[in-house]
Amino acid sequence: MSAALSMYTASVPVFVRTLQNLVHVLKKGQAHAAAHEYAPELLLQARLAPDMLPLLRQVQIATDMVKNGSARLAAVEPPKFADEEATFDELYARIDRAIAFMRGLQPAQIDGGEAREIVLNFGPNRLEFNGHDYLLDFVLPNLFFHVSIAYAILRQSGVRLGKLDYMGAGAER
Repeated sequence: MSAALSMYTASVPVFVRTLQNLVHVLKKGQAHAAAHEYAPELLLQARLAPDMLPLLRQVQIATDMVKNGSARLAAVEPPKFADEEATFDELYARIDRAIAFMRGLQPAQIDGGEAREIVLNFGPNRLEFNGHDYLLDFVLPNLFFHVSIAYAILRQSGVRLGKLDYMGAGAER
């Protein structure tokens, strides 16, 4: 019989792996642009639809989701990222900073936080969660949405990606 899944195990390692997989997908996009002799930054402004955010913003939001999410789950202040990236290398550095922050958190800071109150204010809207619901109903779905959209933008742009790329085959650990 296996041990119960802890809040830490269900969050930080999943967040880190998902960002590592995202780097793998982004590097394939960057290589695609180089192979087809166009500026890789053109991909960063690509979007699925005119009213959707570009690839660059999808990556920024994914990193914000995990750094802010893990900080709230640990009841610590998250680092502030300026959203000034304009290149793939700058996005990789942002992802590295998010991963380093999360790896600095200890399981004891997050475990036991299932009932911790987490409140988000979006203008006049207020969302209230306990730690468990915040992780499962807000952070993870948002993370997977933005990473999936980043993947879809690259696929739509002609980058040869498959499900195994999204799942992490070939990603550095």
